[in-house]
Formats: sequence, structure tokens, C-alpha cells
Amino acid sequence: MKKVEAIIKPFKLEEVKDVLASIGNFGITVSEVRGFGRQKGHTEFYRGAEYIIDFLPKLKIEVVVDDEMVEKVIEAIVSTARTGKVGDGKIFIIPVEEAIRIRTGERGSEAL
Repeated sequence: MKKVEAIIKPFKLEEVKDVLASIGNFGITVSEVRGFGRQKGHTEFYRGAEYIIDFLPKLKIEVVVDDEMVEKVIEAIVSTARTGKVGDGKIFIIPVEEAIRIRTGERGSEAL
């Protein structure tokens, strides 16, 4: 099993959620996060004052899937979340040792 973590732009969430739902029946977790990469934030003006916005709003999507689904999930996220501009996000793949469903005690792939 692997955990796929994707950091994406907030306006892409619905599209990514829909395409993930179309390729498999698995749960996703979405968290609001803030950060920056190469774009290093931006400058805004409010009431005549200049503000530097270092940490930009992003969303982190987490999906735990069986190994054979990892590439499909990656392709789905990349094709849907890409705008071609700096700040589109990142995907991280993390090994998952064990998954346990609290309600039933199921383990491994059955717990997903």
C-alpha cells in the first residue's frame, strides 16, 4: 500500500475529486494548507499598503491505495491539476506499512 499526497491549487479540488472517484472506490482526505515553492508568494496592496503574501493557500489531498493503483492515481491528479503555471503543486508517494479499520478491525487492503 502507498499513500499519495498531492498539494494542489484550491480551485482544482472538484475536478481532482471527480476524476479520482471515476477510477476507484477509495476515500480521500483533504486539508487546507499554506506554503510556497518556487513562486515564493506574491505582493498585494490593501488600502494603499503593500503586503507580501509568503504562504499561499493550497490543498493537500491524501489517498491510500494498493500498489497497483498508484500510477493511475498519479496520472489522474497530474492530468487534472496541471495548469502549466508555477505553483501547480507536488505529489509525494509514501509507503504504508499497515492500515486498520477502527470500526471492524479489518487490516491491510480490506481496511481501505
